[in-house]
Amino acid sequence: MNRASVITLIGVCIFACFSTRLRAADSPRRPNIVVILSDDVGYGDLGCYGATKVKTPNLDRMAAQGLRFTDAHCTSSTCTPSRYSLMTGQYAFRKAGTGVLPGDAKLCIDVSQVTTPAILRKAGYATGSIGKWHLGLGDGSIDWNADIKPGPNEIGFDYSFIIPATGDRVPCVFVENGRVVGGDPKDPILVSYQHKVGNEPTGRENPDLLKVKPSKGHDQTIVNGISRIGWMSGGKFARWTDEQMADVLTQHAVSFIEKNKDKPFFLYFATHDIHVPRAPHARFAGTSQCGIRGDVIQELDWSVGEVLTTLDKLKLTNNTLVIFSSDNGPVVDDGYADGAVKDLNGHTPAGPLRGGKYTIFEGGTREPFIVSWPGRVKPGISDALLSQIDFPVTFAALAGATVPAGAAPDSVNVLPALLGDAKTARETLVEHSGRLLALRKGSWKLIANGPAAKKSALPQLYQLSTDLAEANNIAADHADVVKEMSELLAKEREKGDARTRRDDGGAKWGTRRRDPMTVNEVDGLRTRG
Repeated sequence: MNRASVITLIGVCIFACFSTRLRAADSPRRPNIVVILSDDVGYGDLGCYGATKVKTPNLDRMAAQGLRFTDAHCTSSTCTPSRYSLMTGQYAFRKAGTGVLPGDAKLCIDVSQVTTPAILRKAGYATGSIGKWHLGLGDGSIDWNADIKPGPNEIGFDYSFIIPATGDRVPCVFVENGRVVGGDPKDPILVSYQHKVGNEPTGRENPDLLKVKPSKGHDQTIVNGISRIGWMSGGKFARWTDEQMADVLTQHAVSFIEKNKDKPFFLYFATHDIHVPRAPHARFAGTSQCGIRGDVIQELDWSVGEVLTTLDKLKLTNNTLVIFSSDNGPVVDDGYADGAVKDLNGHTPAGPLRGGKYTIFEGGTREPFIVSWPGRVKPGISDALLSQIDFPVTFAALAGATVPAGAAPDSVNVLPALLGDAKTARETLVEHSGRLLALRKGSWKLIANGPAAKKSALPQLYQLSTDLAEANNIAADHADVVKEMSELLAKEREKGDARTRRDDGGAKWGTRRRDPMTVNEVDGLRTRG
């Protein structure tokens, strides 16, 4: 090769290298995605949704700077099924074993399923799960003193720091990347939901040791002065302190952002607040105008603020989509006599909606839903109908990722509405509570009769545009609408391995609950406080 050819070749290489670097510099990094999923927060629990007895300045700032949705939903009125749908893009009523799980249940997501984090990880995102999990762990027999698999890391998360189930269920330990944090082989952890293990005091046998009494159930092993659902022994140095839980989880969420600031990341931050047992840090105890439940709402708002502040500090805010929502509707008395009912002081957790957690009414699944992405999402209010089940396909569209054929079968790409570029999203949506299903089509809502209903019983039909409180059943006046929506709902039931069943994981109190309510029963929020 002569000298001229060598010089030409070097020039071509230099130009190619320069062009590649220029294109890389000009190409914006894919946006980070942060989902903050709170627990049991109702439509009326935040200042930006009308609450006046609690202060939520960080969430209010998110709403003022972003898009606040008025008709966004989780899929189910209890936590495990709604979280299952968020992760898989599949309605939980289609799969057995997705009811409210005990703390020693096996993972209810098959490791072969395509999930929201798996889609994003394949697209080059760092993925992290911090906080409440409650989707089961292991394959049916968990050794809490060894590697716990499968779990979050096996379904798409690079990093996980989780509460295995809920704050009121044993084991009361954190699990990081499949290992109990602070576990000691000399003090092995045993867990049972069938019988007592070890000699730990229980709420039933030793009520004098409790700092908060149960109102129903929740009377088994005492941890940190609070009796739980289920029995455990061992792991003394691994057990959490409830009053420190928000601090611990929030710090891990912040740390995940800091460690992954130079690459696209997906953070699923599932707070414990405001689930029972409600045990706010001393900084928040007594700070609201509606008792302990209001105090933990304000603690939740602090956690959100820490995440937003971290994004600001690292100059990531303008390239980060942040979504805040809740896993299901509100409940006031959920098993502990913590004064939440008597201290409501006029606060209405579900706002103008009927029902709450455990119910098929709008208060069970219509959630606060705030989207913030300064510079991309214009401030405003949207009444588009959408659901957390849409996260897998929508996030894939945002990240430029591909969703395999057949995966996330019930998930819809609602990205235009999520970013405020479209006023509408879904045409229909299924709502789920135990053995009951409801169908939304526009502002119409049909609640189908449960299996226990009499053949002569009418379904319930509501026109939410004029009856948001679901007070007037107009099924008898609109037989044509009932017929059309009943047929649509029947088709949804028949898809895939759909089955309606007893929500047998719903043994909330440690004993089997009665059959889920029929549609003519009084909604649960009012009977529970």
